[in-house]
Amino acid sequence: MTHPSGPAAPLPSDLAGTRPGGAPATAYVRPRRRDRWEAPVAGRRNALHAGAWWLWALGLATAASRTSNPLLLGLIVGVAGYVVAARRTAAPWARSYGAFVKLGLVVIGLRLVFSVLLGSPIPGSHVLFTLPEVPLPGWAQGVRFGGKVTAEQLVFAFYDGAKLAALLICVGAANALANPARLLKSLPAALYEAGVAIVVAMTFAPNMVADVVRLRTARRLRGRPTGGVKAILQIGLPVLEGALERSVAVAASMDARGYGRTAEVAPAVRHTTNVLTLGGLLGICAGTYGLLAAEGAAYGLPVLLIGLALALGGLRLGGRRSVRTRYRPDRWGVRAWLVAGSGAAVAALMIHAGSLDPEGLRPGVVPLVAPGLPLWPAAAVLIGLLPAVVAPVPPKEG
Repeated sequence: MTHPSGPAAPLPSDLAGTRPGGAPATAYVRPRRRDRWEAPVAGRRNALHAGAWWLWALGLATAASRTSNPLLLGLIVGVAGYVVAARRTAAPWARSYGAFVKLGLVVIGLRLVFSVLLGSPIPGSHVLFTLPEVPLPGWAQGVRFGGKVTAEQLVFAFYDGAKLAALLICVGAANALANPARLLKSLPAALYEAGVAIVVAMTFAPNMVADVVRLRTARRLRGRPTGGVKAILQIGLPVLEGALERSVAVAASMDARGYGRTAEVAPAVRHTTNVLTLGGLLGICAGTYGLLAAEGAAYGLPVLLIGLALALGGLRLGGRRSVRTRYRPDRWGVRAWLVAGSGAAVAALMIHAGSLDPEGLRPGVVPLVAPGLPLWPAAAVLIGLLPAVVAPVPPKEG
C-alpha cells in the first residue's frame, strides 16, 4: 500500500546504498584487494615458521649482550614488545611475555640490592648513604657486607641488571610468538628426542602462567582475595595438580605415537655422527663465545660457521636412525627469511658498532655522566621492527 500523497521520497541513506538502476549496493560491492606486499592473515598454510621467530629473538638478544647503554637496551625491549603486541596470538603461551618482563624487573631489583649489601669494586665519589658494615672473617677477604653506597656503583649495577633483563625479555618474546608444537615439528630427525624434552620444558612456564591467570580470575569471580601469601598457597596446589595431569597426558600421547622407536644403522655411520655432532657443537659454543666477547669477534664468526657445518652434517647422518614422519611440514618462505634476517642484521650491526664506537655502547660510570644515544646503532635496532610488517597477521578472536 502506498501513501496517499504518493510514494515516499527515498532518504539520502537509501540512495547511498543503491545503484542508478535501483539494484542494492551488495550486488556489486567487491572485497578490498589485498596488496601484494601486505601481510596476509595467518593460517595453516602460511603460518610463519617458529624457527624464524627464535632466530629473530636471538638476534635481538645478541645485540643486547653487546651493550650496556640503557637507552639502547630500552630500545631493544621496546622493539621486542611492539612486535609481540602486533603479532601475538591468543594462545596460552602468548601470555607469558608479561611474566618475562616482570622477571626482568625483578632481576634489576635484585642486582641493585646485592650491590647495596655486598658493595662493588667500582670506585665512586658520590656517597649516597652508609650502611653499618659487618666484620667478616679473614678467609672472606675482599668481600664486605654493608658500608658506603655510591651513586657510581648503583648506576653500574643498574646497567648490568638491565642487560640481563633485556636478554630475558627477548627470550620471552620468542616464547610468546613461536608455537612450541610447530617448533618441535620442524626440528631435525636426529634431535627429535632431545627436542621433545626441550619443548616440554619451554611450555611449562607459559602453561603455568595461564593456569595462574585462570585460577586468579576464578577466585576473583567468587569474591575471594587474589593477593597475599594465603591466596598464593591456595592457588599453588591446583597449579601443581594441573601440571601433573598435563605431564601424564603428554606421556600417554607420546607413547601412542611411538616415541623413542629407532632404526638400525651401521656402527661407522653412528660413530661418524657422534664425532661430527660433538665437534660441531663445540665449534658453535666457541664461536658464540667469541662473538659475545669483546676481543674474540675476529675468530668467532669463522669458528661458528665451521661448527654449524659440522653440526648440520652430523644431524643429517643422525636422521637416518629416526623413523619419524612429518605431516604437513612448515615451509620456510620469504617472510621467514625476512623475519630471521632482521634479527641477524641487528646482531651483526651491533657487533660491528662495538668495534667502531665502544664508548657509545658501554657508557662509563666514572666519572658519572648521562649516557648518550648512538644514532646509527639505534637505527640498526629499529630493523628489528620488520616482523611487525611482514609477518602474517594473527586471526581475530571469535
